[in-house]
Amino acid sequence: MLTADFDYHLPPELIASEPLADRSASRMMVVRRATGQIEHRQFREIAQFLAPDDLLVLNDTRVVPARFFTDKGHEILRLKAQSPTRWQCMVKPGKKFRIGHEHRIGAALGRVVEILPENGDRIIKWDQIVDENAHGHLALPHYMGRDDRPSDRERYQTVYSAREKEGSIAAPTAGLHFTPEILDPLPHAFVTLHVGVGTFQPVKAEKVTDHVMHHEEYEVSAETAARVQAAKRVICVGTTSLRTLESVAAAHDGQIVAAHGSTGIFIYPGFEFRVAGGLLTNFHLPKSTLMMLVSAFAGRELIFKAYEEAIREKYRFYSYGDCMLIL
Repeated sequence: MLTADFDYHLPPELIASEPLADRSASRMMVVRRATGQIEHRQFREIAQFLAPDDLLVLNDTRVVPARFFTDKGHEILRLKAQSPTRWQCMVKPGKKFRIGHEHRIGAALGRVVEILPENGDRIIKWDQIVDENAHGHLALPHYMGRDDRPSDRERYQTVYSAREKEGSIAAPTAGLHFTPEILDPLPHAFVTLHVGVGTFQPVKAEKVTDHVMHHEEYEVSAETAARVQAAKRVICVGTTSLRTLESVAAAHDGQIVAAHGSTGIFIYPGFEFRVAGGLLTNFHLPKSTLMMLVSAFAGRELIFKAYEEAIREKYRFYSYGDCMLIL
């Protein structure tokens, strides 16, 4: 299985660089795995496709402004705060971030104290807490072709993101379509998975099986575990929710239990799903691990047929775009 097997051509004008004014106004392609049937609907109709004993599982992580620029204009992407003043970062340009180099963000002075040999990430120690509100930016995906704006601070969050669950670099974008009015009447539960930088990283390996997945932190509460176990059908809202539940199931003989940890689960065709009975997801980048995941869930042939139809029908693609409900 080659990475090139998951490539497709997308006309650039179909990339959604701006969100719709109304979250729930997105289009929704409904794909039936059993029959191959494809329907074109509106997201606000989602309740029509759910049974009373279905359970939606959503990721309640909250996106943090993780992108910073030094007083010299050099870029720092905080991957993980090991402490409030000790960060693991990706940096640009790397030659300006050698060990001992100092950089200033506002009043805070940081020094590069370590370079991780496995990936070149920098460990930066700050002399005081960096003012995130004043100097932080959302790390919007590169394909939007623009920098973040103040309006993105809330629009690039799900309406159910929890303040106490901050930690994602990117949004779990399938959830961006929900409004409280649509979600509240539906049976739902939450998991947490903090979306990491791997969201932006292309698959460079020629063979799919040679790709090494990034790790992300997750948490499943006892309440959610019990509700998932009791549900007749679990519909995951986003690939992050799916990866969380399938990670827990893989570690506990197919059962969902209260758990927290780190997952680097890589889902591609041939994967045996133990929990997910449906998936709401946005349209994904070519040759990405997420294209491989949806191909595993619905079958590569059906997914590529659906994507061809989405392009023909001029769906809006990627983070701020339309969605697909796979049942």
